Amino acid sequence: MSGKGKGTLSKRDSKVKKSRSSRAGLKFPVGRIHRLLRRGRYAERIGGGAPLYLAGVLEYLTAEILELAGNAARDNKKTRINPRHLQLAIRNDEELSKLFNGGTISQGGVLPHIHEALLKRPKKTPASKATNTSDDKDAAGDNNNATSKDNNEDAGEN
Repeated sequence: MSGKGKGTLSKRDSKVKKSRSSRAGLKFPVGRIHRLLRRGRYAERIGGGAPLYLAGVLEYLTAEILELAGNAARDNKKTRINPRHLQLAIRNDEELSKLFNGGTISQGGVLPHIHEALLKRPKKTPASKATNTSDDKDAAGDNNNATSKDNNEDAGEN
């Protein structure tokens, strides 16, 4: 009885296919990035490590931006990240801001900033006026005399 029986599985059949992304422990698709690099004609030949490294870098940058944007959303008491949160996350981080310097984020808005000249200045206390030296008083007196002369001349013209 020489039938074809069940037999054992060959090595090829027992080997389960794993993607390059899962082997590297990445979420970003290494195979797709490799295909895009080849089709983009960036170089005549693309090594096997290049798409793997690029996928790792892209995944890291994405995770970093999403973490900062999530913090910005939480600060604004929101549960959903929107373009405004991405803008705040990127522009408030020095290195990411430098990386995305020339880029525009649609619906991102602008960073809040009020020029110092527009802010109210604190009023001087009377104690600070009393600490003037005699030189300051003389200089102030000279200015007052000059302005009073100008005022008298203006009054005479009328």
